[in-house]
Amino acid sequence: MAERPLAGRPADAGAASAAAAAAAAALDCRVAERDVELSLTVPAGRRVAIVGPNGAGKSTALALLAGHLRPDSGEVHLHGRPVSSPGLHVPAHRRRVVSLEQRPGLFPHLSALDNVAYGPRARGVRRRQALDRARAELEAVGCADLADRRPHELSGGQAQRVALARALAVDPELVLLDEPLAALDVEIAPGIRRLIADRLTGRTVVMVTHDPLDLWAMADDVVVISGGRVVQSGTVEGVLSRPGSDFAARLAGVSLLEGTVVDDDELRTPGGDAVTGYRPDAESAEVSGWVTGTRAIATVDPRAVAVHAAQGPPQQAGDAAGSAPNAGSAAGAGSAAGGVAPRSLSSARNAWPARVVGLAPAGALTRVTTELRDGQRVDAEVTSRSAAQLALAPGVDVTLVVKAAQVALYPRA
Repeated sequence: MAERPLAGRPADAGAASAAAAAAAAALDCRVAERDVELSLTVPAGRRVAIVGPNGAGKSTALALLAGHLRPDSGEVHLHGRPVSSPGLHVPAHRRRVVSLEQRPGLFPHLSALDNVAYGPRARGVRRRQALDRARAELEAVGCADLADRRPHELSGGQAQRVALARALAVDPELVLLDEPLAALDVEIAPGIRRLIADRLTGRTVVMVTHDPLDLWAMADDVVVISGGRVVQSGTVEGVLSRPGSDFAARLAGVSLLEGTVVDDDELRTPGGDAVTGYRPDAESAEVSGWVTGTRAIATVDPRAVAVHAAQGPPQQAGDAAGSAPNAGSAAGAGSAAGGVAPRSLSSARNAWPARVVGLAPAGALTRVTTELRDGQRVDAEVTSRSAAQLALAPGVDVTLVVKAAQVALYPRA
């Protein structure tokens, strides 16, 4: 699926201004102290998730939009209006922007009803009208019966529902979500996630999250930030089905390998490993760039990876550690000698020498993290029984075997 050009640096200042004017929110600015330089637009009515490693610049993006931070160069726009630049700054309280964070932040001395009514009252709405609006918002989040309770009388989930009602009571132009579910119990979070998704449908939203469930349930688009720069953007489906960075790949639950194109269906990693696969976009006229010598990436589902012990007697079909049926059958080629599985006995065209660097048991399955010769990481999901039988542990040499049909190849953007 081709990605929509949601975010990216315009070719010139005129294009940047046009893009900002057409968007509900836009950043085209730099914060020098944090080495963050962001260029992204948020279309009206879209819910955009910002993801990336810790320290990548996600919180900086929210602070710029909220009005808590001023750029050193460039501009911040809301609905076509410049609201922040080196020579201009509209303070947070004058922007129709609300934030929902991990902590509900309710006023402890006010009831739930008065907490929700506070925003409209602060904007000049008469008390009776503000209370009517507050009751309607509490009803919408299922908290009408909690109107008279103080924050200390609410559970974590109830408090977050009241915080959502308070945020929407002021009819914001932009809603900012900073991991609002992170502090909730796992039993409560799914219900709040569904509620937020329902109440924010059709609104303009920018959220920061580390949870892929939030992307699928609450976001339309996703922007990946790394090192203070936007490195990928598009629809949630487009980015997670074709991740362009290691972080996005792990968020999507796959491993990503980078290398150089050497053939129509093969790339070679910096460590010299051949990665053979198929190109989902090979027949698309809209996608080009697969040229010998250019950079390319491969994505591998951990369930498709079979793990062979680097030493030991020949294995029979199905003896290799692998949780996927295809991985098990492909691995029935025998043991890896010198780090290379004998391909003549297997339909699998990929056999990569690797070393185990971590294991994460989860009941009947274990996630095995390995490193190839150039340091790139590949995960394998195997049965815990297989991991024990092969005595897998950090430092153990293995060979990873994957069928070419389970490796997706893409030109590097």
